Amino acid sequence: MKALITSGGKGTRLRPITHTQNKHLIPIANKPILHYAIESIAEAGIKEMGIVINADNDDVAKAIGNGERWGVQIQYIPQEAPLGLAHVVKISQEFIGDDPFIFYLGDNMVIGGVQRFVEKFRKEKSNCHLTISKVKDPSRFGVPDIKGDKIVGVEEKPKHPKSEFAVAGIYLYDKSIFEAVNAIEPSARGELEISDAHQYLLEHDFKITFSEITGWWKDTGKPEDLLEANRLVLSTLKGQVAGMVDNSSTIAGEVSVGKGSKILASHIRGPVIIGENTSIENSYVGPYTSILDKTQLRNSEVEFSIIMENCRIENVGIRIESSILGSNVDILKARGIPKTHRFILGTQSMVELF
Repeated sequence: MKALITSGGKGTRLRPITHTQNKHLIPIANKPILHYAIESIAEAGIKEMGIVINADNDDVAKAIGNGERWGVQIQYIPQEAPLGLAHVVKISQEFIGDDPFIFYLGDNMVIGGVQRFVEKFRKEKSNCHLTISKVKDPSRFGVPDIKGDKIVGVEEKPKHPKSEFAVAGIYLYDKSIFEAVNAIEPSARGELEISDAHQYLLEHDFKITFSEITGWWKDTGKPEDLLEANRLVLSTLKGQVAGMVDNSSTIAGEVSVGKGSKILASHIRGPVIIGENTSIENSYVGPYTSILDKTQLRNSEVEFSIIMENCRIENVGIRIESSILGSNVDILKARGIPKTHRFILGTQSMVELF
């Protein structure tokens, strides 16, 4: 069995962060989202992976490499334009060949890995095995129409969903999926929809089975999804302090502090993960916060946030909460008078003032 992983697209719902960073490389608990997909697939014993990337950008290939660190082989498949998930499958036919494969959307996260889905796909000898999950707003996703223990239809982003489930971003196929993706036509939005491919399989009597994800699953397509995924991963954190914590600081709960980092006169309440060579002084870091490498936090408070590398937060008079800071962000208290707010913000930035 092989694996096919997506890492393309523009990440428009995560701008401005994705103006300068591929969304699949955004850190969750200080580890790129894409790592979770690769690790989950490798744990299922799958060693050959194809990662679909934007043809005009090699950031993912540079960041991930050839897969050696996970004991797998990774091949990169360029996609000229984001023309739909079924198009991703279509352009990967040469890599997949006649092998069964797992198709994993690289910005999705699921607890418990994918081994159970692989086993059920094999046991039931399915042509297609879908994972589904209950969601608050199924109209954002492909929605299955379920009768008894069978899926009888799949519709992409319906205005009136026929169930409270979404088709999650983990699929398993045999070679019959290529018949489907080569037969369907682009949708009204000009994309080859994977839901249309599933509907084709149903209408042509191929066997579709499914598993319900009863734990948590996250499509990290929006800022609030990133924060929630960060919270969920940190809730399983086992604390480890490799850096320095002085006697005037207190640590409560599960807290991980990386090498070269210093905690001075501060209070850290876990679960919190702090990267390497980061300095936290006279500050408070609250639960469900991840702080990456080479960041400085001084005389400030942060909680339930994601802070990427090389940021500087100093003398901020109100707690920063439910926030995502990209790399090299400075939040500083202005000096002198008159007292003003000064901003240098890119497209689609958001600032709330109190």
